[in-house]
Amino acid sequence: MAETKVTPKLEYGMIARFEGPKELLHAAEKVRDEGYTKFDCHSPFPIHGMDDAMGLKQSKVGYISGVGAALGFALGLWLQWWTSAVDYPLVIAGKPFFSYQAFVPVTFGLTVLFGALGAVFGMFHVNRLPQYFHGVFHSDRFPKFSDDAFFVSIEKEDPKYDRSSTMSFLESIGGAEIEVLEGE
Repeated sequence: MAETKVTPKLEYGMIARFEGPKELLHAAEKVRDEGYTKFDCHSPFPIHGMDDAMGLKQSKVGYISGVGAALGFALGLWLQWWTSAVDYPLVIAGKPFFSYQAFVPVTFGLTVLFGALGAVFGMFHVNRLPQYFHGVFHSDRFPKFSDDAFFVSIEKEDPKYDRSSTMSFLESIGGAEIEVLEGE
């Protein structure tokens, strides 16, 4: 008879369900105040004040988008200046080679384009996307967050994470249906 190998399940963290948005907001504050840093809140809609409750800093996406817009502006203006004043200068109706008024539409368009691309790719970078796997995907209850459930998940990589103390902490702040996230 052949022996089957049993692979030990990996632990990814813990997830707890809360009753509503108000309870989730208060739970996020308590998790933050307890010292957890690698946690997330899952809700079917945005909750005003959640960023502050979780202790999140201001997003860097605006700065990345601003740098992209400045780069688009500079590139558009430089390209038009180079082509019409340096590389292939033409006298058109007695105007100077660098007539910036004619360059406004293209420069504006590239400013908007590079700013938008900076926002999209900056958002992907800041949010660590695409993330093909997360421990919460092992939960059978987690898909309900997009309908009517509110969850707090704490990752095992959090320095303060301890299976028993984290579970009792989540119970103490009103968490229900607490589940340890395990998988292969």
